[in-house]
Amino acid sequence: MEIDTNTPPDLMDEDVAPPTAMEDTDLYSVAVLISELKHEDIQFRLNSISKLSTITDALGPERTRTELVPFLQELIDDDDILLLHLAEELGQLSNAVGGPLHAHVLLPLLENLAAVEDASVRDQSVNSLCQVASILPEQHLLEHFLPLLNRLVLGEWFTCRTSATGLFAVVYVKLPKETQNDLKSMFKHLIEDDSPMVRRAAAKALGKFATQVSNEDVFTTVLPLFQTLSEDDQDSVRLLAVENFTPFAGFFTNEQKTGHLLPMFKRLAEDKAWRVRYMIASNYVEISQAFGESLVEEYFTSAFINLLEDNEGEVRTAAASQLPGYAKLVDKSVVLEKLLPCVRDLAVDENQYTRAALAKDISGLAPIVGEEATITYLLPTFLQQLTDEFPDVRLNVISNLDVINEAIGVERLSQALLPAIVELSEDKQWRIRLAIIEYIPLLAKQFGPAFFEAKLLDLCMSWLRDLVFSIREAATINLQKLTDVFGAEWAKSVIIPRVLKMTMDENYLHRMTTLFALTVSVNDGVKGRMEGLSNDPIPNIRFNVAKSLEALIPLLKNKQEANGLYEATVKPALEKLCEDTDGDVKFFANRALEHGQ
Repeated sequence: MEIDTNTPPDLMDEDVAPPTAMEDTDLYSVAVLISELKHEDIQFRLNSISKLSTITDALGPERTRTELVPFLQELIDDDDILLLHLAEELGQLSNAVGGPLHAHVLLPLLENLAAVEDASVRDQSVNSLCQVASILPEQHLLEHFLPLLNRLVLGEWFTCRTSATGLFAVVYVKLPKETQNDLKSMFKHLIEDDSPMVRRAAAKALGKFATQVSNEDVFTTVLPLFQTLSEDDQDSVRLLAVENFTPFAGFFTNEQKTGHLLPMFKRLAEDKAWRVRYMIASNYVEISQAFGESLVEEYFTSAFINLLEDNEGEVRTAAASQLPGYAKLVDKSVVLEKLLPCVRDLAVDENQYTRAALAKDISGLAPIVGEEATITYLLPTFLQQLTDEFPDVRLNVISNLDVINEAIGVERLSQALLPAIVELSEDKQWRIRLAIIEYIPLLAKQFGPAFFEAKLLDLCMSWLRDLVFSIREAATINLQKLTDVFGAEWAKSVIIPRVLKMTMDENYLHRMTTLFALTVSVNDGVKGRMEGLSNDPIPNIRFNVAKSLEALIPLLKNKQEANGLYEATVKPALEKLCEDTDGDVKFFANRALEHGQ
């Protein structure tokens, strides 16, 4: 079969009878898929692209190289979604065109895709080019890949040069030394490109490229390139240079770090653009670890304090999140004398997100400074945060109570904690109330049953009557979790009597919530109340009784002490509901009875 690039889409018409022979059927399917590549409908073309492997299997390597690949070249000026899928598929066709000795035929097509305007297509094309280049023999790299790379580097449009930055690392070690020198010169050309977008792409690729060159070249070639990026006039380039500190630091001795990397770090940490300082602050612990503890003690604390006191709230927020991690790298005396004063200032920061970030991470300082210092220095900050006007600050403190409790004990903590919990539980925003419910089991575990019953149980029961359904639902789940914490006997003696009183509530929504709460327990008293609710005048109550009893049937049959309860109480109640006048009630009752059989 000859591939006709003008094959009309009407091959799919009903009047075209497919051949009967197996080989002819395969060829017919290929013809259909190829026709879809030229179809006006994008979905047809996407379908055909996804089945390129089927086409190549039928054509074989030689015809794939000589006929299919040139045919695909016509699709370059097409929809970006189609080009993205094509770029991905091409990276997997090396074997289909004949393996490493013939994979170079895919390069021209991928080169064209690497120059398109859409960034996602270019990125995928670069990935596929790397896949193909990784299997090419050295001679083919020199004859086919290196000229391609040179054309991209010298391309008129920035899109070509941007794509070129990602292709150096994959081939550098596979080429002879004289060619490696050419590659270094080409990469330097991209680092100094007129387009900020190309320089940004080069900044992203520099770290990976550095892992491929020799240690000597890192110092003599790559380091100057890094310095050029760190001094770029575009802050978008300088902030990307920050990401290279961690991989670069591993190549140098402490003396070299001090003499070459440290000045660049200090300059970027004090950069005039807040986004660059933000990037430094966000990665401060990782960068510090890369430099080593011996240098951190001497050079990094003052810069960190400056970031904690930065005039931009976003920078302070990022630095606050690094406090526990950085505190582990320095002496305890540094934390007490230099970092904790900054913590006190951040606790009253004008930026509410900075205060929230501090509240989320400050608990990590407690194990580092110890119990005495936590009580003296951190506890006043915790108490202040528990009364903060921004709810996220209070929630972040409460979410880390287990760490704080281990450091100072539950008695000291509870005195300040309870007022904050009560205030949050009554917050006008229901999501805040929902969040505090989720932390109640954690508090219960910390406080113990006696303290919990005295101080928090009434609050938990009040949520069962909340106006918002999600709160009432969360409250019933909360009772299940409390049962897991304190045990079934505790729930039977403390929770169930309170819940049973709600079965007589005038509000039908409260009675329905009672059903959900009772479903977690199995005893005679509970089943008796459920039987009473099956006579409720509200149909929604009655069909929820049926659903609740259905959920309880497996529990009853698994409990020896409840063997007769199903036949004596549950089954009669369901049979009565099966005769209900409401269709929904009858449906759920019948379904429950079927599960009980």
